[in-house]
Amino acid sequence: MAKELNVALIQTTLFWENPQANREAFYEKIKGISKAVDLIILPEMFHSGFTMSPNHMDNSEGQKTLDWMLQISRQEQKALTGSIPFYEHGDYFNRLFFVEPNGKYHQYDKRHTFTLAGESKVYKGGKERLVLEYKGFKICPLICYDLRFPVWARNTVDYDVLLFVANWPKTRVFAWDTLLAARAIENMAYCIGVNRIGSDDGGYEYSGHSAVYDSLGKTLVFSEEDTILYATLQKPHLDETRGKLKFLQDRDRFSLED
Repeated sequence: MAKELNVALIQTTLFWENPQANREAFYEKIKGISKAVDLIILPEMFHSGFTMSPNHMDNSEGQKTLDWMLQISRQEQKALTGSIPFYEHGDYFNRLFFVEPNGKYHQYDKRHTFTLAGESKVYKGGKERLVLEYKGFKICPLICYDLRFPVWARNTVDYDVLLFVANWPKTRVFAWDTLLAARAIENMAYCIGVNRIGSDDGGYEYSGHSAVYDSLGKTLVFSEEDTILYATLQKPHLDETRGKLKFLQDRDRFSLED
């Protein structure tokens, strides 16, 4: 079983409702990764920005971006994850894909759609949480507003990594920082948050603050710049912390109801 997972967090600006331009820009950044990396993480709605008008783009763009992710993952031999607006059976979803180099992929539909921005009126919310295993690490990927709901993120299945992709605005970035660290501490897991920077056509400004926190809430990497952040997740760190402190043995087992 692997003892390390090397991750790269791409924090950058996004082209508004322009999937082709975003795919090209991310491809250039991914090609520039020279370090040994197992997993590349992109922001929420990385091919469009946080749009409430997905109909401004062709409905085929979601599948095009999934195909692009599969191609890049196979070509670079690295897993790739991020969320996009995805049209399926008459509904739009804010859907995260986790793509592996062997062509296998997993998907998660954002459960907590952001009512303040009207996301719940445009995108259909998901019902199932995703926990997947990659290179010996159990990973639970979630999306942006999900961060505010600790019961949904609760570590009842002994995952190793909690991962959030986001378009989290600058005006509330203190909450982003605080909640990411809290999710790491309370779940005794690595917590990764990948946000964007710049501004969008909806009038929102983003300051990044992408980061990785260890299971004690210590900041391993953090940035406000247009950059790629790198971190190595260590299984021995989790085993040692959980073996010594044993907080998860006292956790509550919640049952969720719609």
